[in-house]
Formats: sequence, C-alpha cells, structure tokens
Amino acid sequence: MTRLYDSRKRILVTGGAGFLGSHLVDRLLEQGHEVICLDNLFTGTKRNIDHLHNHPRFEFMRHDVTFPLYVEVDEIYNLACPASPVHYQHDPVQTTKTSVHGAINMLGLAKRLKCKIFHASTSEVYGDPHVHPQTEDYWGHVNPIGPRSCYDEGKRCAETLFFDYHRQHDLQIKVVRIFNTYGPRMHHADGRVVSNFIVQALRGEDITIYGDGSQTRSFCYVDDLVEGFLRMTASGPEITGPINIGNPGEFTIGELAEKVLAKTDTKSKVVYHDLPQDDPKQRRPDITRANTHLDWEPKVPLDEGLERTIAYFRKILPELELV
Repeated sequence: MTRLYDSRKRILVTGGAGFLGSHLVDRLLEQGHEVICLDNLFTGTKRNIDHLHNHPRFEFMRHDVTFPLYVEVDEIYNLACPASPVHYQHDPVQTTKTSVHGAINMLGLAKRLKCKIFHASTSEVYGDPHVHPQTEDYWGHVNPIGPRSCYDEGKRCAETLFFDYHRQHDLQIKVVRIFNTYGPRMHHADGRVVSNFIVQALRGEDITIYGDGSQTRSFCYVDDLVEGFLRMTASGPEITGPINIGNPGEFTIGELAEKVLAKTDTKSKVVYHDLPQDDPKQRRPDITRANTHLDWEPKVPLDEGLERTIAYFRKILPELELV
C-alpha cells in the first residue's frame, strides 16, 4: 500500500470508534502509525474496533471531547460528533457542545503541541441550499433556530474556530466538508437513509420515505471518503480547506429505495411520510477543489457500495437481535 506519510506518527482520532473514525483508524494503522482512538461511545461502539484490541500500535481512550484532554501526539483528526438526526437531536445542547467545546479543546491541544489538526465538517453547513451543486464558496442557507440547528450551526461555528486559530495562532489546519457517506459499520439505528432502507428491507419491514422521494442525495462509499481524508492531511500547508469530500453522483431517495429493494430481494413495500422540518431538497458536492488540490475523486459506484453494505448488515443483524 502506498504510504502518504514519510515516518511513523502518533495520531489522535476523536470519534475513533464511530462509523467513519474506525475506518480511518484502520487506514492509519495500516500505514504504520500509532493511533489513540478517543470516543465516549455515545454513538460509537466497541464493535467497530474489537478487531484492534490486541494491536500493538492501537490505544483506546474513553473520553468526552467537551472536557480538556492532555496527551502527546504528532497529529489530530477531529471527528467526534453525532452525525445523524436521530442521535444529534436526542440531546441538542450536548451536540452543540461537542462541536464547539470539542473544537476549542482539540484546537487548544494542537496549539500547545504545535501539530497539524484535521476537522471533519459537514455538507450540513450549506443547509437547504439555494445553489446546486454546492461549492465551498457558498455560504449556505441554514435555519439557526430549528431542530437541526444544533448540528448545522455547531459545525459552522467549529469551522469558524478552526480558521480563527489558523489566522490568530498560525495553526496548521485541514477542514473537509463531508457529504452523505455509507458503508459497513454504520449504526443500524442511526436514522440515515442508507442504513434505514437496508435494515428495514432485511427485516421485511416497510421502507420509509420522508417526502415524495424526489429529494436528492449523493452517496460516497466510506473507503473513498477516508482516502480523501488522508490526501487532505498529507497536502501542503497552503491547503487549509474547506474542501468538499463526497460523490457528485446524484440520486433521488426513490431511486435509492428501488436499488435496496432489488438487492435485498425483500417483500418490503415503500411507505411515505411527511418531510421533516429543514430537510434539504437537494444535496450534491462540487468536488473541483478536491480533484485539483488532492487529485481525489470517488471510485466505488453506488451499486457496488450498497452490495458491500448490505452484506455487512446481513451479518450483524442476527447478532443484534440477540442483544
């Protein structure tokens, strides 16, 4: 495997037991680094990192990023925050604290250590966009007081903090905006559309579409996303971001439901419910910057990624039913 780093580093990954974090931890270990995986296990799970229990360069630390942390590392990846509406709306005040206080604590740590820090932001900073596809120059259309605001505005504030630390303290930052990502290790009850549809179909339940199914999303397979993370962190100091990381292929929610139904061979039917407040109607990244500055674009087509994800849920669902 091609190494993106010249030498071994000690790397902190916050949210490292989560869906994205655990895949990132795997890649960093494969590259020969030492990894501290930090997670409070609110949405992350030890299942995602069980295979690393005896790894000599892996360390798990249960900690909440809203509290200060004192460790010695060479690099930080800040991924800690619940990312699905079901989870981030469960405790919206804590969600905002995780984005804002967590960013302050990790930036403070990076400042003390004089190390590079990567931040996983989100396409939700664009809100329900009036510009399509979304470029990094677009400032967004976000409701500051709605049920999704704890996440959307928390992530926007975190970006502000990162760029202020960069300007004020000359901190080396890397900020990416993640668009819809899917793959193995998604939480089975996170309320996100891909996991929702797959779990419902495998259980023979009705597939629930909110709205009429015409709203669009762009789905990026997790391996592609993590490759984007690594390329961003390995880029030169002049590349701070924000940079969109996602798949520009656009599908309606109705089309996604049809694909899941066909691939699971289920007898499930599609049912429709009202669209939640502030749910974006369109979402597709412009990835020109990622392609230009990182030589990155997604490789895994939706059909292939869905098959891998369905295989994962086929394996774990029987185990979850026993818990």
